[in-house]
Amino acid sequence: MAKWMSVAQVKEKIRESSAEEVTAEYLEAIGKSKINGYIKVSHKALEQAKKIDVEGYEGPLAGVPIAIKDNISVVGLPNSCGSKILEGYVPPFNAHVIEKLLDAGAVILGKTNLDEFAMGSSTETSYFGPTANPWDIERVPGGSSGGSAAVVAAGEAPFALGSDTGGSVRCPAAFCGVVGLKPTYGAVSRYGVVAYANSLEQVGPLANNVEDIAVLMDVIAGYDKRDSTSIDSKTEYRKALVDDVKDLKIGVPKEFFGEGIHSGVEKAVWDAIHKFESLGATWQEVSMPNINYALASYYIIAMSEASSNLARFDGTRYGFRENGENWHAMVSKTRAEGFGTEVKRRILLGTYALSAGYHDKYYLKALKVRTLVKQDFDKALSTVDLLMAPTMPNPAFKIGEKIEDPLTLYLSDVNTCPINLAGVPSVSVPCGFTDGLPVGLQIMGKPFDEPTVLRAAYTFEKNTDYHTKRPPEVA
Repeated sequence: MAKWMSVAQVKEKIRESSAEEVTAEYLEAIGKSKINGYIKVSHKALEQAKKIDVEGYEGPLAGVPIAIKDNISVVGLPNSCGSKILEGYVPPFNAHVIEKLLDAGAVILGKTNLDEFAMGSSTETSYFGPTANPWDIERVPGGSSGGSAAVVAAGEAPFALGSDTGGSVRCPAAFCGVVGLKPTYGAVSRYGVVAYANSLEQVGPLANNVEDIAVLMDVIAGYDKRDSTSIDSKTEYRKALVDDVKDLKIGVPKEFFGEGIHSGVEKAVWDAIHKFESLGATWQEVSMPNINYALASYYIIAMSEASSNLARFDGTRYGFRENGENWHAMVSKTRAEGFGTEVKRRILLGTYALSAGYHDKYYLKALKVRTLVKQDFDKALSTVDLLMAPTMPNPAFKIGEKIEDPLTLYLSDVNTCPINLAGVPSVSVPCGFTDGLPVGLQIMGKPFDEPTVLRAAYTFEKNTDYHTKRPPEVA
């Protein structure tokens, strides 16, 4: 089986052979992998594929394998969130997106590696060790959905699900040279996703091309009564894929091209913007002055929500537990041993920001800045159709290069976290290379205007060949 097949090609291969054979070949590739992209491979994948063959199921994803980030609940598979503290925990229910995938006939290959509790930009904080970037196994794949992006880039799954709290789908998409979408907040149900920061995070797809992103969105998007933030926008994503950007107005926010951006990344992104211009679009510079405060606002809000959400992991109900002479000692020892350094750091900072005397000084002020950032997006998108900028300021860095310097790692999110604060859709598409590593173009749109975002990405893809470039053999 050829690697890096599109969903359409996978379905054709299934028609020629069987879902079981296709799944077996992906499992064989996973077994030979050197990138540590999966935490757990599903022991039911072949059984699931065989059942589809026998029953002749004809759902939109019948027999198509998919990888799932290991913070999304799947019955029968561990849901570790990349952490020791959830050791042995197997969820008794499926996330909403998993229900939709199974109804569509998808075959779940397994759970992918991630930064612990989705906290990180490099997939180095995982209890199960770092994932390697298929383009250079000495480099990070980005994070926190690094495992999902890496297995797609390495041909170990045709597409995957991740979650994006501050860039966790788009960052690894850019670093691994694949396509990654952060949908509008509320477009996809978060039911069954272990929460890091509820008001920011969103489930998003990763794939080798824009069409597969749209195919997956048509399956997983939509209203879910179990998620109070879920909205039924009735968007038809695949229908938006038209090779045409004539008369499209593009805004280029100057704040996204700030100090510290890699020259090769900047050149690749500007080349992409000029490509749109040659295809009939127009562009203009726009200013979003409050973006300069977005990163600080994002981390205060995210860490505050994390300190609240992670309080439930105490060894009392499920997962890892240390012994202690009383309940307080047990909880203290469990959390000290079960959580990694980065998670502890974020819990402590979030608890501090929410504490008496500091709530107004930090958390409340961060919420006010969030409103200003949202207003910047509203104002900019009232004059243009889309915004374009680099997804990441740099190409993938080496494993271990930044892990001891958390502030430098946090700065990696400078171009992605404003989108989560505003709740708007954003896709990262491959737009070139620098130093032999992929560069991502970030295309941002109005709330629930994924059709325009995907149309632009699709047109760019159809008129360039960056998405056809593949990393060196890593299996």
